[in-house]
Amino acid sequence: MNISTIDEINNHDIALIGICSDANSSYLRGPAKAPDVIRDSLFHGSANQTSELGINLNKNTQFKDLGNRQIEDNEKSFLSITNEITPILQTGAKPMVLGGDHAITYPILKAVHEFHGRVNILHFDAHPDLYHEYEGNPYSHACPFARIMEQGLAKRLVQVGVRTLNDHQRSQAEKYAVEQYEMKDFDVTHFKPSFDGPLYLSFDMDALDPAFAPGVSHHEPGGLTVRDVLTIIQAIDVPIIGADIVEYNPDRDINNMTAMVAAKLLKEIVGKMLSH
Repeated sequence: MNISTIDEINNHDIALIGICSDANSSYLRGPAKAPDVIRDSLFHGSANQTSELGINLNKNTQFKDLGNRQIEDNEKSFLSITNEITPILQTGAKPMVLGGDHAITYPILKAVHEFHGRVNILHFDAHPDLYHEYEGNPYSHACPFARIMEQGLAKRLVQVGVRTLNDHQRSQAEKYAVEQYEMKDFDVTHFKPSFDGPLYLSFDMDALDPAFAPGVSHHEPGGLTVRDVLTIIQAIDVPIIGADIVEYNPDRDINNMTAMVAAKLLKEIVGKMLSH
């Protein structure tokens, strides 16, 4: 897949961009290396690029790759992620972002809010990421959705796959009226949320059970299956105006298995974005 410039993007396109940032990770570094590994897996000779909905990404003129952006380990560079997403939105295209740790979703949503207003968010994760601050860092990957909700960047936040709720994050969820589907109660056959407008999709790879995705920094057993996730994505009935896939850590992977899962999710999410 060739690297495109912003001048080659138009309002019918999906713009893939890698945000190489993991300075706000609380446990391990590694996710900053993820974007190119996921790309390599998407175009690996062992698989093709056609989604289950029939959208072929191979040489698809609406699927453009803007390459990676290297983010330095400081607050100013981290917050400048907003400025990397804004030009994509100015073209009318939809950003498909490869992280990076989950902290990047906050500056991405700042850009999205500027162009789309208060959107709906569908968030897949083992963790709610709602800490007011974590270890003194308000921009930790444990905090992005607290920043998003307190600043009114989303009108609705739906979280799927959660299985690490503590008292503080439960209180935060109540404060911001977050809709949470905990794994202890989850049944994909009964999960049919209806959204009333444009949707942003944020996917943390540790939403999946470690059996399906060992290449993450935080192994949390008892998670979603890949098929659970695909069932949910394929049932979305509103436009997806942007998405991210975050927290894949190549340093923890086994035979690139998690990279292939991330590439599968990328293919299916982009296919859904192009089919609506």
